[in-house]
Amino acid sequence: MKELKKLNVLFAKYKWQLIGGIIVTIISRVLSLFLPKYVGKIINLLNDYDKGNITDKEVLQDDLTLYILIIIGTTLLAAILTFVMRQLIIVVSRHLEYDLKNIVYQQYQRLSLGFYKQNRTGDLMNRISEDVSKVRMYMGPAIMYSINILTLFAVVIPAMIDTAPSLAIYTIIPLPILSVAIYVISREINKRSTLVQEYLSDLNTISQESFSGISVIKAYNLTPQMTKQFTKVANDSKDKNIDLARIQALFFPLMVLLIGLSNIMVIYIGGKQVIDGIIDVGTIPEFLIYVNMLTWPVAVLGWVTNMIQQAEASQKRINEFLDIDPAIKNLNELETPIQGTITFKNVNFVYDDTNIHALKDISFEIEAGKTLAILGKTGSGKSTILELISRLYDIGNGSLKIDGKEINSLNLNNLRSAIGYVPQDAFLFSDTIGKNIAFGKKDATQEEVIAAAKNAVVHKNISDFTKGYETILGERGITLSGGQKQRVSIARAIIKEPQILLFDDCLSAVDTETEENILNNLKKVTHNSTTIIVSHRVSSAKNADHIIVLEDGEIIERGNHESLINDKGYYAELFANQMLEEEEEND
Repeated sequence: MKELKKLNVLFAKYKWQLIGGIIVTIISRVLSLFLPKYVGKIINLLNDYDKGNITDKEVLQDDLTLYILIIIGTTLLAAILTFVMRQLIIVVSRHLEYDLKNIVYQQYQRLSLGFYKQNRTGDLMNRISEDVSKVRMYMGPAIMYSINILTLFAVVIPAMIDTAPSLAIYTIIPLPILSVAIYVISREINKRSTLVQEYLSDLNTISQESFSGISVIKAYNLTPQMTKQFTKVANDSKDKNIDLARIQALFFPLMVLLIGLSNIMVIYIGGKQVIDGIIDVGTIPEFLIYVNMLTWPVAVLGWVTNMIQQAEASQKRINEFLDIDPAIKNLNELETPIQGTITFKNVNFVYDDTNIHALKDISFEIEAGKTLAILGKTGSGKSTILELISRLYDIGNGSLKIDGKEINSLNLNNLRSAIGYVPQDAFLFSDTIGKNIAFGKKDATQEEVIAAAKNAVVHKNISDFTKGYETILGERGITLSGGQKQRVSIARAIIKEPQILLFDDCLSAVDTETEENILNNLKKVTHNSTTIIVSHRVSSAKNADHIIVLEDGEIIERGNHESLINDKGYYAELFANQMLEEEEEND
């Protein structure tokens, strides 16, 4: 159970509820001893009356009434305390589940972008849902039944020994055999539970990817292939679950067999001892009740062991991610206001997962409030520059400064709060259009949302929808066209009024006229913001204060629009080609 030790911190938070549950459990189990004791006394009382040792019926009836009332009273009180015990321990397990899910989710938020490139969404979802649910069963039912079992054994077995020592020894002989069997079976359950969870992650991943890419699957008529792939993984998962079920199925037959042997020993050996005058006849039903009191705990012992082993396997999977140290850390808890001056000096960067040398000795500076445009072919390193400014990755070597300070010395929350980022692949949430725009500013008013939409030239499109800004978007904004998604993303960025605005080829899906309108509006609303525009179009870059052109991670040209046209290099050639394309489209 070494993996489950990490939960001790959470248990400490609710220690008084758990201690209360333990105390209540002990009291309820002690009260449960009154039933067999007084059933035995009733049998002995009736036996004495039958033999003529008791002749007064009124005395017999009074004793019987008293014993029955004691049985009813203690049983009722034990039932009430059992209810209280469940309320204490099971409710705590739900709080612990809530806390653990938050811990896992917060760790997901802290982990760097590289982590998500190496791990599948389905697996991440499975660990925060299925695996945490398995651990919850350990934190609640398993602990509750374990306390119950230990307490019951602690009070029942001494009571049995006190009543009839030799009979008690014969009765509990099967228990050590059961313990060894449980140990052996539990180890196998742990191995198979781990495999089951891994296959469930694969199943979730395929399902999630199929739903997210349903349009591509249908367009390419890949439904049969995807169904075949899903069926194979589902069958493999089924086989692993069946393997687990087979080993789990050994528990209850084993319990029934061993409990049955205990009952036979009580009747046979107890009967002989009654004949020999060693014990009273009432001891036999008393012991049968004791054995049956132990039947449920012994049976549950297998279930509890099973839950603990599954929880151990699941917690191990959870710990794999909890133990990961985030690559990007906030190294400064003090407030560091951002103005927006950005300086790259001899910056190099290599992606760890692909070993691609994305940037090579990059140097440039952009003053606060100015606009920089970055052009270049696909894979030239344009988006990498924006990712480094957002500190989604740390630079390999060189120097990246914001307002004259090394970027990793800034408060990470302050840095990212000061940035408005529009990615190349616009991502929208499954919520209303209005809330997607307001996502960039917590306290945004409806007027601000509309103003941002107008500046992003998407207000008219939104107004044409039946529900306007209250239109619910499908997953990842599937309701909108590519150009509409990009413009809603631009609105989300500019409503924030950030110190730094990063546009990553976010106008690629709009026509040139709309692009021109958006760029003109951006001039008005971003005049105080440092703006970096990554694009393939010269039309997006020509009005920038400074332009750099990248090729294979290196700067091959820099200047403004006029100077680069006069240089007659890559920029001038690109400008000429795009002007020619526009003329041909107009013709």
